[in-house]
Amino acid sequence: MTGSPVAELVVLLKERGLTLGVAESLTGGMLVAEFVSVPGASAVVQGGIVAYQTPLKAALLGVSESLLAEHGAVHPRVASEMATGVRTAVAIGGVPATVGLSTTGVAGPDPQDGQPVGTVFVGVSIGDRVEVTELHLEGDRQAIRTATVSESLSSLRRMLLSTGSSRE
Repeated sequence: MTGSPVAELVVLLKERGLTLGVAESLTGGMLVAEFVSVPGASAVVQGGIVAYQTPLKAALLGVSESLLAEHGAVHPRVASEMATGVRTAVAIGGVPATVGLSTTGVAGPDPQDGQPVGTVFVGVSIGDRVEVTELHLEGDRQAIRTATVSESLSSLRRMLLSTGSSRE
């Protein structure tokens, strides 16, 4: 494939008949904006939810309240539950998205939930599989947020290439 990484992902998702839901925290909409900047993205992107405040992760995405109470929002299981939950949250006509992508972490300037600045978890959910990538990024808020978007695209690409060629 040639072109930008996100354009390649849109093509790959479309070729496989997959749809995408995006759940974001620290990236604040940057990730879904990256997808919708691609012409034709509406064929695969069902929607995105920015659940910036911790209570919204439970209310909108179905993340366990007890998990959030015990570990806070910056935790691998939170990324996993966000990636799974967004698929249902962006359902169209009762049909959930087939792929969920999530970001949660600390962009700074201060630590959060006992995690240092630059700690990020990216979740990808396809079928019954969920993978979470843990990142330790450096830089200012914008650099961490931008790197998270880039790493999220890479995580999604890796999982798509490691799964079957059609809907799961």
